[in-house]
Amino acid sequence: MKSPIMFPATMTEMFTTMGSTLASFMFVWAIIRQYCPYELRRFFEKYTQQITGYFYPYIRISFHEFAGDRLKRSDAYSAVEAYLSANSSKSAKKLKAEMGRDSRKLVLSMDEYERVTDDFRGVKVWWLLSKSVSAARQNSYYPEQEKRFYKLTFHKKHRDIITEKYLEHVVSEGKEIRVRNRQRKLYTNSPGYKWPSYKQTMWSHIVFEHPASFETLAMDPEKKEEIIEDLRTFSKSKDYYAKIGKAWKRGYLLYGPPGTGKSTMIAAMANLLNYDIYDLELTAVKDNTELRKLLIETTSKSIIVIEDIDCSLDLTGQRKKKSEKSSDDENDKMSKEIAKKEAKEENGSKVTLSGLLNFIDGLWSACGGERLIVFTTNYVEKLDPALIRRGRMDKHIELSYCTFEAFKVLAKNYLSLEMHPMFDTIQTLIGETKITPADVAENLMPKSSLDDAEKCLSSLIQALEEAKEEAAKEEAAKKEKAAEKEKEAKEEAAKKEKEAKEEAAEKEEAAKEEAAKKENAARKKAGIKENGPTKEDAFQSQVDKETENVL
Repeated sequence: MKSPIMFPATMTEMFTTMGSTLASFMFVWAIIRQYCPYELRRFFEKYTQQITGYFYPYIRISFHEFAGDRLKRSDAYSAVEAYLSANSSKSAKKLKAEMGRDSRKLVLSMDEYERVTDDFRGVKVWWLLSKSVSAARQNSYYPEQEKRFYKLTFHKKHRDIITEKYLEHVVSEGKEIRVRNRQRKLYTNSPGYKWPSYKQTMWSHIVFEHPASFETLAMDPEKKEEIIEDLRTFSKSKDYYAKIGKAWKRGYLLYGPPGTGKSTMIAAMANLLNYDIYDLELTAVKDNTELRKLLIETTSKSIIVIEDIDCSLDLTGQRKKKSEKSSDDENDKMSKEIAKKEAKEENGSKVTLSGLLNFIDGLWSACGGERLIVFTTNYVEKLDPALIRRGRMDKHIELSYCTFEAFKVLAKNYLSLEMHPMFDTIQTLIGETKITPADVAENLMPKSSLDDAEKCLSSLIQALEEAKEEAAKEEAAKKEKAAEKEKEAKEEAAKKEKEAKEEAAEKEEAAKEEAAKKENAARKKAGIKENGPTKEDAFQSQVDKETENVL
């Protein structure tokens, strides 16, 4: 059996002396903290830190959760927390898991008094999460809530690179992480008279959970890649827009027949860029001033959408050149304007085309940044050219009828098929028929558990054949109607020609009668009558003859 290890008496005495010394020091420190005035302790701490600073080679920067008496959380603290959550979860031993208010998943971050290290361009820094309580209120009946803060420590020789580069990197990276982890929202505006006085924003929202993506979007692949590249380029062009002196925004006009996927395209754009969506209902906006207030309330990294803009208020009137018009045309124009004004007053909205144009690219549009403005319409020809010109709607995207490439995307989505013998027939029919992606998707969707791929494809082929027959009938009806119109036009032309000839003959007869009347009037004036000489003429002739005989 081994004998216990015996320490020398001198070492035992040393530990005993050290223990008693530490105990005495802690006792004295407790007495000082209890009875020494707070101001006096702060005075000693202040000068102690100054003296220590001459020999201590490290610099500390604190990021407090709340600044002053404000209740709003510090943006810098939130950015640092997000940045460290991505790094500390790999190196820290003591973590805490939280579900943020706007977060869509659990976020792991360093717990209190946990220390982690970070390297930036060869410079090593230390982060510490700490908390503090004001000593002035420790003994209060209602003690002050603990204040948390992050403390950054680094060597003073790296001051420039840390303050000028590293902190900017931490904040920008933290904001990006927060955007990726945040719970995206779909906003809509309510009529102004429904806004309660206590409400802080003019928008109401729900969580945006639309599953659409460009991978599942039924479009031509080349056109799809072009749109994706355009969106990604825009999201990374902050410095470029600042360089050219233009607000960081971009307008998209989506147009095409109903059922071609305009709304789905907007959802795919939001999911690609991780943007929020603001669905603006113009009929609920009272006037242009309220429209500007709504714009100010929107945030960066968002899409402002006005769907079916050709149906929104009186924003579809084409500007026409001035020309001479008849009084009837002027009266019709006046009556239409009065009717439009009455309709606008009934709707309760006084938003004008000018106000909307300023909303898109006026001075107020520069507040904030990284915004997409999207208009959708079924009839692009109805919109005012000033509304959709380049610079306002920078990119025009036509969403047309379903092509074979779009069909293959839908077949893969709905039936998990990339190839099938029936595809050749479908390709031929789709090339000869106009059918929307929505109609194709409806036929490809199984209606029961017994529906297999062949049944769905057969249903689509039947729908395509029916659409082809219907289109042929419509084409035949159009041709027949055109032939009838042409026949009616010919009959109308012949009738007009006959009437013109008759009118010409009548005019010619009237001209002859008028010429005869003029001739008779001239003869009468000259003394020559149409019915022979008058009695006075005969008497004068006889007198002349008798005078001649006498002579």
